[in-house]
Amino acid sequence: MALLDLIGTSKAYESQQVLDKVDFFINKGDRICIIGKNGGGKSTLLKIINGTLKIDSGRRVVQKFLKIDMLNQTPLFEENISVKDAIKEKLKELTTARLEYDKISKELENDFENKHLLKKHEELTSFLDTHNAWSLDNKIEMVLQKFDLKEYENRAVNLLSGGEQRRVTLAGLILKKPDILLLDEPTNHLDVYMVEFLEELLLKEQFTLVFISHDRYFIDALASKTVEIDNCKLRTFKGGYQDYLSAKEMLLNAMNKEHENLLKLLKREEEWLHRGVKARLKRNEGRKQKVFELREKAKFNPALINKMKLELEREQKNFNQNKSINKQKMLFEMYNLKKSLGDKLLINDFTTRILRKDAIAVVGKNGSGKSTFLKILLGDMSVDDGIFKKGDFKIWYFDQQREMLDDEKDILETFCPNGGDRINFKGKNIHVYGYLKNFLFPKEFLNKKIGLLSGGEKNRVALALLFTKEVDCLILDEPTNDLDIPTINILEEYIQSFQGAIIFVSHDRYFVDKIAGKLFIFKGDGKIEESYTAYSEYLEIEKQLDSLKNFNIDIKKESSKKEKSNNAIKLTYKEQQEYKTLPGEIEKIEIEIEEINICLTNPTCYEKIGLSKLSDDLQKKQDKLDVLIENFLLIEEKVETIKINQKG
Repeated sequence: MALLDLIGTSKAYESQQVLDKVDFFINKGDRICIIGKNGGGKSTLLKIINGTLKIDSGRRVVQKFLKIDMLNQTPLFEENISVKDAIKEKLKELTTARLEYDKISKELENDFENKHLLKKHEELTSFLDTHNAWSLDNKIEMVLQKFDLKEYENRAVNLLSGGEQRRVTLAGLILKKPDILLLDEPTNHLDVYMVEFLEELLLKEQFTLVFISHDRYFIDALASKTVEIDNCKLRTFKGGYQDYLSAKEMLLNAMNKEHENLLKLLKREEEWLHRGVKARLKRNEGRKQKVFELREKAKFNPALINKMKLELEREQKNFNQNKSINKQKMLFEMYNLKKSLGDKLLINDFTTRILRKDAIAVVGKNGSGKSTFLKILLGDMSVDDGIFKKGDFKIWYFDQQREMLDDEKDILETFCPNGGDRINFKGKNIHVYGYLKNFLFPKEFLNKKIGLLSGGEKNRVALALLFTKEVDCLILDEPTNDLDIPTINILEEYIQSFQGAIIFVSHDRYFVDKIAGKLFIFKGDGKIEESYTAYSEYLEIEKQLDSLKNFNIDIKKESSKKEKSNNAIKLTYKEQQEYKTLPGEIEKIEIEIEEINICLTNPTCYEKIGLSKLSDDLQKKQDKLDVLIENFLLIEEKVETIKINQKG
């Protein structure tokens, strides 16, 4: 039996239909992602599931005593409540249950056959197990650390930024673990490390989850089902975002085939209709009506198929390849840059160059200096030390607040401030609507005031405006925040065709992988690392290195606990020799592997040697390196144990 069922559910706002007789259900353990364009009904569906929005028709069936909680875009708190207390407030029921469990456990020590106490004890145990509420203090401490809230724990929540407030609410909700958790864009205002923590926790704790997200890696990591809202209807796909794309492509092929069959049928029926008098006899009126219906369907299908085809083509374009840097115009030069805010060092001894066709993602933890770096590039902030040079070129800045828009102007005035209805785009003079329809705007929106648009619609206007500017460099601050996936696909398409430099801050791993040719990784304490590795690959390597580091620490701790005499463990002669020679062998193979990797990126090199041979050599050397490293670590562990014993 489903935890919640929506049956034949419809919802409209004034004259605009949002959901039309849709069915939807949630089973225990489901992790359902809702996707679709902004304004298409995603948040409406969440609010209906939550019970905070009434439906116009249909039924909402919920299991008795089911608890549903939702992360809203704008959370509310009691006045002057501290961060830690706000999280604890969400956990009142769990805290009370734990206190009662401890009390009954003590009573049972003296009255272990009391059936009433035993039953209550069993119920409380089940409740605490379900919500994994046995060590809440430790868990509160964990989320404070992971969501970078520890330094604010005693500060009033209302004094924090909107993003920090959302993290406080999210922390409380994931510890509370309701029967169904509803999340509306949970990764907004989280850095990539917070997102990974959230993914791991939601999977480990086996949440039943319905969420809206534009973060396609997040969807892939979590979703067991993806539900698309399109034209007021729901379409369900098994799995995450990549599964959705594959299934959508199959659906498109099926629709194409069905349309071909429809046209064949329509052709036969049209021939029948035009045969003459017999087709107009009363008994054939039904067949005539069917012909008219087929005509309408045949008109509608191509538009639907083309829309779906365009969405898929946008998503399935190859990821951006690193661009040649030869003979490119220099935009920025930086030598030994240093910048602090207060006593916090953000940039230290950073040297780099940014060229005309660079696509650079600025990534790292919140508060590590990314926004400060953008302000330096824009000339809004000076450096403390070092040399910063900027060439003569035009920049367009896309900020999170979309301050380039004027709420008092309509869309037409925004794009044509000097009058008229035409704009220049890539050297062509085109009608503003011909351009804006690419950003999913209907014609009637041209005279609509910016201030009357929804947040998602404003974002689309800002993006459309961005690409009408004749500039050499785009600087983008979290461009995908609050965008739906169809709009992000449009953004990616336009960015990939842009001929200048792109420098952007983003926590969206999928977007970074698709757009960036280079990373500036802000690691904290002023350290900035440059990398040409794909961001998701870099994060995976970083995670593996952390695991190895922790593994070695655990080995050392375990070894230090063992009491052995000095003579109990000794290195053999062979081990002594290997301990001296292995580091050199490891370094040599690492250099050879690096040389092969460089060759694999150079067509002249890999065509000469052969891709197959290079790949085989790379695999053999990698296998040999793994064996050497493992041998060295085992000997090193033995050496450490001997040292500990000698000290003891």
